[in-house]
Formats: sequence, structure tokens, C-alpha cells
Amino acid sequence: MTSFWCESAWLDGGPARGVRVESADGRTTALTRAENPAPGDRELRGLVFPGLADAHSHAFHRGLRGRTHRDGGSFWTWRTAMYALAGRLEPDVYRDLATAVFAEMVLAGWTAVGEFHYVHHRRDGTPYDDPNAFALALRDAARAAGIRLTLLDTLYLTSAPGEPPLPEQRRFSDGTAAAWAQRVREIPADAGFRVGVAAHSVRAVGPDDLAVVAATARDLGAPVHVHLSEQPAENDACRAAHGATPTGLLERAGLLGPGLTVVHANHLTDADVARLGSARVTVAACPTTEADLGDGVGRARDLATAGAVLALGSDQHAVVDPFLEARGLEGAARLGALRRGEFDPADLVAALTTGGHRSLGLDGGTLAVGAPCDLVAVDARSVRTAGSDPAQLVLTATAADVTDVVVGGETRVRDRVHTTLGDPADLLLDALRRLT
Repeated sequence: MTSFWCESAWLDGGPARGVRVESADGRTTALTRAENPAPGDRELRGLVFPGLADAHSHAFHRGLRGRTHRDGGSFWTWRTAMYALAGRLEPDVYRDLATAVFAEMVLAGWTAVGEFHYVHHRRDGTPYDDPNAFALALRDAARAAGIRLTLLDTLYLTSAPGEPPLPEQRRFSDGTAAAWAQRVREIPADAGFRVGVAAHSVRAVGPDDLAVVAATARDLGAPVHVHLSEQPAENDACRAAHGATPTGLLERAGLLGPGLTVVHANHLTDADVARLGSARVTVAACPTTEADLGDGVGRARDLATAGAVLALGSDQHAVVDPFLEARGLEGAARLGALRRGEFDPADLVAALTTGGHRSLGLDGGTLAVGAPCDLVAVDARSVRTAGSDPAQLVLTATAADVTDVVVGGETRVRDRVHTTLGDPADLLLDALRRLT
């Protein structure tokens, strides 16, 4: 048994002082109120949150941080740089890059991640000797960093509705949806490594193949994700090809439901919002990426009011900071509504915790007996957080305030240092050097 004493902990939607957490086999076995630690307790100062789940990650995009800001441009010009980076990936260097990225995430307080994974094959599109070499590299990276991983293996078949992949997209494609589904079934999942599925977008997957994704998710009991309406051009192409919005196309394919997560969802009609809300889908907003790429301001408040569940992701890792993602969600909502407090701070914590875990098909995100023992301690006395109401700390803290992180009862970050990898910057720099 391992025990932790939390100076303050987030219970039942708010902070409570003096909480003792006992764990065994990675799960919480007891929660008691205790004014002081008991002998042998590991003390966690500040405010301790349940584990935070990053619902949407592209680990290799981290290689673009700080390299795409000259000469302006748009999402589409940024995509050209992303394709060039994707073309240089090999499984061994991707393992090292992802290890560093996942370690940075753990240091920031993310204890679980959904990796939206679409780089599958060699540059010419032919499989490696192990067709899941990249998937296994990501699994190994997550194990080394100590983060829970839901690998969202992604179907990617077309460059636009009815058009074959571009040369730079060939390594993303399995050729057919049936070949993709067969490869996904061969990925060896385990206790810390869940396999989910994804359709990249309605640009990359047509109606018949969206139905294959839905059927595969049902067969595997897996969560399913899709990029949705990130750019107006995606909506225009979908209407021209299929006579429906992307949301309408997902509905036709039988994908709308509580097991679906739509990513971004920036450009929706009122009917789209109603469909997504009534189906109780999860919406994974990625505010720092959406701002970085000029994607536009989404309709998170409208979606939540309609019944959708909100989660947050770091996407391209322009920033790895769950608290900045939460503030970005609220900030965008304020800018659109011209008023403050569109989301209560507890709503933002829910998006980081229970919403993200729901999206990834995981049962974490709460401090409760039987739940995974995942804990994130945040300094309540830093220059950023000093004087904050603990219930509002999510709106003042940053990743720099995360002092300790526990995943499955095991301490992964102690006093702001990763316990096995130390500072992952050297590993990151080495991987980036090999990619240039």
C-alpha cells in the first residue's frame, strides 16, 4: 500500500482541506479526511487535482514549435510544414521524440493522453516489417514517460472527397478501410495502453468508410474520434461532395453518440450544435492550437448547453499546459459572448479531468475509492497563484506550478522533476536534431 496526504484536494467539484489517499495496485483504496499526515505518508502540498487527461495530441507536431511563425500564413500553409516533418519520421526517432513530449506532458500535469495517430507506414506507403511499428514506438514512449495512453489509430484514405492521397500523405493510408481495420485489430493493447480508433476527417474518409470506422469501434468497444469542422473550407467541400455538413455526414454514418469525440468543431451550424448535443458526444477543444493556427472561435458554450461533454487537448503542442487550455476555452467564450464567466471554474476542471477521461474510454479523472490513483499537486503559493481562491486556481496556475504527479500510485514527478527522465529537453533536442 502507498499513502499520500494532500494539504488540499479536489473532491466533489471543489477543494477540501486535509485528505489522505491510500492506494494499492494503482487504484485508490481509501479516502479519509486528516488534518495532518500519518507516518509514512507522502506529503503533497498545495491543491491536488485528480489526473488530467489530454484528449487530443499529435506528438510529432512538437517538432514545429517555434518554427512556423515567420511570414504569417494560414492553417493550410502550416500544414505544408507539418507534412515535411511527417515525411522525416522513422519509428526509432519518433519513439525518442514522443518520449520527450509525453514526459513534458507529465511534468505539466497530464496523466493520460489520446494520441491521434495517423503516420503508419514508410514514405512510399508500404508497411514496415511490423505494420504497427509506429504504434508500438508510441506505446514504448508512453511507458517510459509514465503516462496512460489511448492510441487513436486513424483511418486516412483521401486528400479531398473522392481524391487519392497526395504523395506526402501516402504513409498515412492503409489503402482501404478494411486493411486499416485489420491492422488496428493486431495492435497489442494492455493495462496502460488502450487502443481506440479515429477517422481523420470527412476530407480524408468518405461516407462508406466512416461507417466502417463506426463498426470497428463497436466491435472493439473502443472510443472513436474525428477532426470536425476545423476550417470553413472543410465544410464547403463536404457540402459540395455530399450535400451535408460534416456533422450531418457523421450522423448518416451512424457515428453520433456518447462514444464519439469530435475535435475542434469550430465552424458549426445551429443544427450541428443541436445534433452533437442531443447525441451526448464529447467535444475536444484545443484552444492554444486553434489560436496558433487561426482556426477561429468555437461554440463550446453552446455545445455544452445543448448537452455535449467538453474535454481539452494540446493538439500540436505549441504549448503543453492544461491550465492554459482551460483558460483558452473560457477566454474564447468570453470574447464571443462579450461577458465573463461563461464557464464556472469547476466546469473547466471537469473538462480537464472527467471529460478527458470519458473521451479516451478511461475511468479516471476523480478522487474516489476504486478510481485510478492519479494525482496532480499544484503550488498554491507561487507568484502566479498566491492569494487565489483555491476553487479558482485553474484560472491562475500554469504548468510551472505543478510540483508533483502520481500515475497509478507511482510518483512520476517529484518537486518539479521527472523521477526517471529528469529534464527531457536533451532527449527532445537530440530527436529534433535527427529530424532536421
